[in-house]
Amino acid sequence: MTFVSRVLGFLRDILIARLFGAGMATDAFFVAFRIPNLLRRLFAEGAFSQAFVPILAEYKNTRSHQETRDFIDHITLLLGGVLFLVSCVGMVAAPLIIYLSAPGFSADIEKFDLTIRLLQITFPYILFISLVALAGGILNTYGRFNVPAVTPAFLNLSFIACTLWLAPHIDPPVLALAWAVFIGGVLQLAFQIPFLLRLKLLPRIRFKNPETGAWRVVKQMGPAIFGVSVGQISLLINTIFASLLVTGSVSWLYYADRLMEFPAGLLGVALGTILLPSLAKHYNNKSAEEYSHLLDWGLRMTMLLTLPAALALAMLATPLIATLFYHGAFTAHDVLMTREALVAYSVGLLGLILVKVLAPGFYARQNIKTPVKIAVITLLATQLMNLAFIIPFQHAGLALAIGLGACINAGLLYYKLRRHEIYHPQPGWLIFSVKILIALTVMGLMLWFTAGSDASWLEGETLERTGRLCWVISAGAVGYFAALWLLGFRLRDFVQKQEI
Repeated sequence: MTFVSRVLGFLRDILIARLFGAGMATDAFFVAFRIPNLLRRLFAEGAFSQAFVPILAEYKNTRSHQETRDFIDHITLLLGGVLFLVSCVGMVAAPLIIYLSAPGFSADIEKFDLTIRLLQITFPYILFISLVALAGGILNTYGRFNVPAVTPAFLNLSFIACTLWLAPHIDPPVLALAWAVFIGGVLQLAFQIPFLLRLKLLPRIRFKNPETGAWRVVKQMGPAIFGVSVGQISLLINTIFASLLVTGSVSWLYYADRLMEFPAGLLGVALGTILLPSLAKHYNNKSAEEYSHLLDWGLRMTMLLTLPAALALAMLATPLIATLFYHGAFTAHDVLMTREALVAYSVGLLGLILVKVLAPGFYARQNIKTPVKIAVITLLATQLMNLAFIIPFQHAGLALAIGLGACINAGLLYYKLRRHEIYHPQPGWLIFSVKILIALTVMGLMLWFTAGSDASWLEGETLERTGRLCWVISAGAVGYFAALWLLGFRLRDFVQKQEI
């Protein structure tokens, strides 16, 4: 389901690149969209989910259905009320927010004013998507993983529809993208309501709520807001830096980030979504051995699938960007600039996904402090790298800092899990790693010989590039998985059955 949503996300970005390219309008929209996206991570998918799901799992496993429902009612009222106020304040304070988050835009009045208009339309998205995250946390805890996984597809469908049919009838056309965000938020929330009704857990508006664990969630969210969202905070700071660079820098980083987010979302979000409620169940049942074993499974799956994705992004940066985005207003120069950012991002892909697997090891135990301390170190290190890399590498230096920062974050999380004796590696890691390295070598050689030169991907028609890219990716994938099979890997060895 996550794969379906990500494919639709690619289609939306292809249409945006074709119609708007990488210029003033897209820079303005991506900055305006990044603000509610950051708050989404702060209040919704990131901090809220990590604080809410373990406590909800505790209620589900140890309390009655009515007590669980009272808890859900209470937390919904708290979250919805706060975010309604945040949305109102954000719309009013849009000029100040843009001035602080993209100071470079203030030099161009037209660009600055356009970004403000876009932000005022997109800001209510945070309210809708936070309630979507709450509903998704409930559904995941009750084992309905497919519904929250496919829900983001409605945002992408909204983008596609507004780009194709609304943009030609609105001035300036880029406003259609902002309305797509607003509409997409409403659609995502509406889609999940029937499934909550089936579980008899649709939140009710009740101003006199009994004492529940809702305030525990609020207390856990405080430090988790920073801990989980360190990557998004770094991206926001990167936007500030990028706004001071040449026009197009924000857009180049966005398109590269979207390509990097495909494996990060497909693998990291899927693994993290399943691991958190499963780990919370083992913790509540005091099954330390199963807890460690499940983390080990998550790490092996991450290494098995993320390393080839990172290698492919680095080696096929130009073919991917040229095939997906080199149309209409998106120029050859945009392809080359986006390639630089994507190669830099690929360095940190493993770290980005490992964080989504390792962090639940702490959150499932309702330990927020340790990831927060690590996040502080990561954020400081990332900003020092931003200062060091921005002058020699420009926008690509900002992407490299994000990637290396994620690796630092993952490394420290792993160290703490081992030090606290939460995770004990299962036997066979050395031979497992050697086999992965051999398979990666085979895959790299296949990609090298089939891809050809970067310049050749800037020629020919879209259909021709698409067919050629499919062939190259297929050759690399066959080489990798065939090598794994010959080395003794079997799918059944990685099946992990969990009861939610």
